[in-house]
This record gives sequence, C-alpha cells and structure tokens, in this order.
Amino acid sequence: MLDIFNMDKQQKGRIEGIAKVTGKAKYSAEYDIPNLAHGVLVGSTIASGTLVNLDIEEAKQVPGVIDVLSYWNKPKVAGLDDESKRKEAFPHHTFFHHNTIQYNDQPIALVVAETLEDATYAATLLKPEYAKNEFTVDFKTESKSFPVENTGQIRGKESLLNNADYSVEQDYTIAMEVHNPMEMHATIAQWENDGTLKLFDKSQGVNGVQGAIAGLFDMPQENIIVNSEYVGGGFGAGLRVWFNTVAAAMAAKQLQRPVKVVLTRPQMFTMVGYRPESWQRVKIGANADGKLLGINHQAKHNQSQSKSFGEGITGISRKVYAFEYLKTERARIPLHLSVPTWMRGPGDSTGTFAVESALDELCYKMDFDPVKLRLKNIAPQDMESGKPWSTHYLNECLERGAKQIGWENRPKQPKQLKDGDWYTGYGMAVGLWNAMRRGSGASIEMNSEGDIIVRTAMTDIGTGTGQAMVNMTHSFTGIPKDKIKIELGNSLHPKAVTQGGSWGLASLSGAIDAVCTALKQKLGSYAFGNSEIINLEAIKLTDMGIQTGANADSFMSYEDIFSTNALDKIYVEEYSSPGKKAEDFAFCSSAAHFYKVKVNTLTGKVKMERMVIVVDGGKIVNPKAAENQIIGAGVGGVGMALTEKQDIDLSTGRLVGNDFASYHVPVNADMPMIEVSFIDKPDYNRNPIGAKGLGEVGLIGSAPAITNAIYNAIGKRFTSLPITPDKILVS
Repeated sequence: MLDIFNMDKQQKGRIEGIAKVTGKAKYSAEYDIPNLAHGVLVGSTIASGTLVNLDIEEAKQVPGVIDVLSYWNKPKVAGLDDESKRKEAFPHHTFFHHNTIQYNDQPIALVVAETLEDATYAATLLKPEYAKNEFTVDFKTESKSFPVENTGQIRGKESLLNNADYSVEQDYTIAMEVHNPMEMHATIAQWENDGTLKLFDKSQGVNGVQGAIAGLFDMPQENIIVNSEYVGGGFGAGLRVWFNTVAAAMAAKQLQRPVKVVLTRPQMFTMVGYRPESWQRVKIGANADGKLLGINHQAKHNQSQSKSFGEGITGISRKVYAFEYLKTERARIPLHLSVPTWMRGPGDSTGTFAVESALDELCYKMDFDPVKLRLKNIAPQDMESGKPWSTHYLNECLERGAKQIGWENRPKQPKQLKDGDWYTGYGMAVGLWNAMRRGSGASIEMNSEGDIIVRTAMTDIGTGTGQAMVNMTHSFTGIPKDKIKIELGNSLHPKAVTQGGSWGLASLSGAIDAVCTALKQKLGSYAFGNSEIINLEAIKLTDMGIQTGANADSFMSYEDIFSTNALDKIYVEEYSSPGKKAEDFAFCSSAAHFYKVKVNTLTGKVKMERMVIVVDGGKIVNPKAAENQIIGAGVGGVGMALTEKQDIDLSTGRLVGNDFASYHVPVNADMPMIEVSFIDKPDYNRNPIGAKGLGEVGLIGSAPAITNAIYNAIGKRFTSLPITPDKILVS
C-alpha cells in the first residue's frame, strides 16, 4: 500500500489526489514485474467470415518476438475447450476458440515479445487469410425488418392517449457513442508456481473479474488475485471482462512468464463496448389542464451477432411520470459489430432524450410551462410496484433549478432573444435513476496507536470512494480522519459490489457502518468487559482511546487495551445487504437540468452559456467529489447532444475515425462553469449514511435540456443526435 494514503490532516477532497497528480499512483499497466513480456492484439480486417489461415513466419523473425497466440496456438483452457462453460463465463467472446469472424477488428492473434515496440512491429507482419461472408452493419436499413415487441405490462387503456386534448408523435435517433475513458484497458497477468493467478487489471469490479476468470480457467476463485487499485475512468466500459484480460492470462500461462496487454486507442473503439445506435418513437398526450394521460414508447437498438444485449431504453417511461396509459415496445437488431455494453446512464439516458423532447414539444403546443407540467405529473409512487417512494425530491430540484437559471426570463416562444447572428434559448429536462443498493463488505484493522486501515474490494473509478470511506468511518466512529487509511480495489479485501450503476457508495456505506459498529463493540468488550451489555450508542472513539458517554473516568487508551489483552492488532470484518426496507419502499435519485444556450445561425455553432444541475442524491458524503461527478456527467450530456458520433463504413464494416481527431468529445473550451447543487436530504431507509447515488442522473436529462434550449433559441426541433453545426445550417 502506498504511503500517500497516510495523508496530512489538512488534506481535503480526495485522499488519492496527490498520488494521481504527481504520478505516484500506479495504474494497471504501470507495475514493474520482473521478466515481463508484452502482448499486442491483432484484429480482423473483415466483418464476417472465417479465418482460414494465419501466416506468422515473417512476424516471428522479428528479434524479440516470443510467440504468437491464435486459433491454432493457444494453451489448454477448460472454459475454451468446453463450449457450455465458455458461453456461461464469456458469451460475448470466443478467445481464439473459434475461427469465425463476426465483426471488424475482432481479435485474431496476440503477438508477444520482449518489448512493446517489437510486438507492435511484428503485429503488422501477420498475414491472415479469410473466407469472406456477407455482412450487415447498416442499423437504419436492418431495423426496418425487425418489429417491436411489448416490454413489460401495458397500463391503462389506449383510448386515454388517443382522445387526449393535445398529443405529440415523433421519431428520435441517437448515434453510436464510445466510452473512451482516459486510461486504456490493460492487464498484467502472472501465474505463480502454486497455480495462483495474479492480475493487475483495469476494471470497475475486481470480484467480477475474479469470478469470470475462475469460471473460464476452471479454478477456485480464491486462487485468483485481482488488483485495480487505481482506475482512470470507466463510464461502464469496465463493468465487463474483455479480451485483453483473458489474452494476458492465456499468454502468461503458455509462456510461463508474466505478460502485459494494453489496448491501443483505436482498439478502445471496438474491443470494450459502446452505447448502441438507437431509434425511438414516442407518442404522448395530455389534457388541456396539463395532466399527462398516456405514452406509447417504442425503441430499437443494435446488438452484436454473438450476444444479445438489451439497453432498456423504454424503462424510463415507467418511472418518472404518472401516466394512466403506458405501453412500451422494443426490438434488438443484430449487426456484424462488436458487443455493445452499458454506458453511463444506460438505457435511461437514451430514452429520456425522446421522452423529455416530446414533453417539451407538447408544452409548446399547449402553451404550458415545461416546469409546471413536470411538477404536476411527477409519479407519486413507483408506478410499477406500487411501493411508496422512500424519499423523492424532484419537485425541489425543479423549483430550485428554475429559480437559479432565471426561468422567468425564458421566452414562451422561440427566436425572441437575438443579438446579431446569435440567438439565445432556455431549455430544461429531468433525469431519474433507481437508487440501488447491493451487498458489500469491509474490514478494519487497528494498531495499538489507534491508527486504522479500512479495506474493501470495491474500486474507485474516480468517484471519490476512498475519501467517502474516510468520511463515513470518521462519522461512524469519531476516529480522526488523519488516523484512517484506506485500501481498496483488491480481491484480497472483503468482497464488494462492482463500482457502477450509482450503487457504489449506497452499497458500501452499509458495510462501513457494520464494520465500524463491530470495531466499537470489540473495543468496548476489551475495555469494559461483557460485550452484550455495552451501550454502543454511548461509546466514543477518539485519537487516543475509548470512553462511554461523557464520563472521563470511563476512558481507556488503545495502548492499555492492547497491552492488557496481549494484542498485536484488532481486526473486524463485516458484510451488509439492502435489508427488509428494500422490500417496503421504492428508491430513486433524480435531477433537474436547466440550460441556457446561444446558437449562431451563420456558423451553426452552439455555445453552452449556462448549465444548472440540481440533484437529489440523498446525503452528500463528499461534496467536492459529488460535484465533480455531476460536472463530468453534464459534459457527457453535451457530448451526446452536440459532438459524439461513431460512424461506420457500410462497405467494409470498419469504424470511421477511431481516434480523438475525428471522434469529438467536448473539451474545456466547449463548456461553461457548470453550476451544481444538491438537495442533500438523507434517505436512511436506503442505507445508514442516507446516500442514494449520483453518477447517472448528472447525465440523464442533459441532452434533451440542450435540444430543448436550441428550439427555444431558433425554433428548430432536432430529433437526431448529435446536432452538429451542419444540421443547424441546413435547417
């Protein structure tokens, strides 16, 4: 464990911050392992067919090349030899087990050499031979032949929607998006003599990697040690185990030496998932008094040929508003593309664009204020289960956001605020996400000086989990923050849920509370005798020792506790689960997005003038990290709305522009100072700290707030994302 976790008591914000900005933090590709070999993955150059032969002779002549793994040269792996085991562990990959090609840039070989340079050069010398098949990567054309099917129960009568005073029916499309975190996916694999496999792996969940690899290699899970102490962003790409992890483990097994595999930036576009391209149709209706009567929400998105994937686009329609009639339908379109996966706000970000855009259009038809319409129709309970919301403050988010942005200055009709070629507009939308909690574990180790180490297998993908652990432990025990160290992201620590889905802190807080209680109970037992009669509420832990209540005479130092009981250390480990309250209530996080934009009708440029995001995420444990999460999510929303689009060459099936020169993500110059605030009301039915999760709702609702603001500015309704300058000029 790095000494930087023993931070000065003046350190604020993030305990790992100094390590990251000074380069002391080691990411998965940066560990110095003796005798390390370097692997480079080679992808196919066809979209469909069969790899007939692979000529490796010229590549093997490169000095330093050790081996080339492929369909014809791979170690015996139980899960690869048994088709049912492979499909159970990794249904989205073949891992050299088949020579069938199902998408362009599908890995066909791993070149391993003494240096990265040798492996990279040798990889260019491989000569594959293919038998090509017909392929399809055209989502727009293929989707026409796939009818939608019901998803979930139909609610109410369709006549409510058909007879509404006002209605809108509109189609919406969103281009494929790619995660592209700063850190590329990377793995170092090392097999020990006792059969243990060590993995330094870029992942959002070390226990998930542990379990998947154990299934594939048919070995005990505890014989696999996964380290993801530092993770340079994920956005969902790290939720799955990808080819680099298995390829490194296979190569290390075959060569009997450690192997490192790092994806290139172009491979990040094809080998670790993406948000699929989508089409939606929304019909929505309301009465003249602003009551929403019904919605029919249809959606289609692409998936791969090798694995079914459902993004759940229409799910958002069942959550936010109290529609009396509701019908949702979907279709999944198999294409010769790599496997899509969850991307921040999966499904709900996509679906919200259509629903919130349709609502905005409906408001203009009705001459009804968009904020008032939403306030009038927020679901009073979970419309699917009928359970009451434990806490739900979307109304407060809307009211505060409207006041902060100056919603009263919004013109009721478009094209009213003009300054030369620039038009100004206001737009808003809301986001909602299930505030989930899952089982997680944590441990505490204390020494005689009262210093403690809190451990969990959960990773920190940049969300501030480490600092939150410090803050929660201090809150639950009273131990000063400068005496609390954190170790996380290692499968040797107590098992914990994968970091994703906004459930990380909400899940871990229960484990931190439980293990802090166990520590107080054990210390109390050592200090005062029978643990069964100890009043845990009265116990106070300080920097020096323990006391009960306000009576100073009851104080006992940690040094005395350790010496009296002949202890070297005190260790406690606890696990928590959502509990019975999870069965009694429904839980959600929510946000209101209020944006002000300027649109230049001469150049087509859209300038984000102001972004106000108000969030109900329960108790905010680490304000700085929480604000950063929402800021980052808001930036992602700007990307979805204005810049991000992954094109595909329909004639070859290859991606067009698999780099940052042509796949455009928003940069600092594109963004205003994003104004974030929190309702900050705890939900103790969810967990002991009252947190509900944040990451997703900062993005869900962001894109439609932008497009709604553009309509208010120039009177043009855009239903296809991203809205690049050429679209504004053509319109």
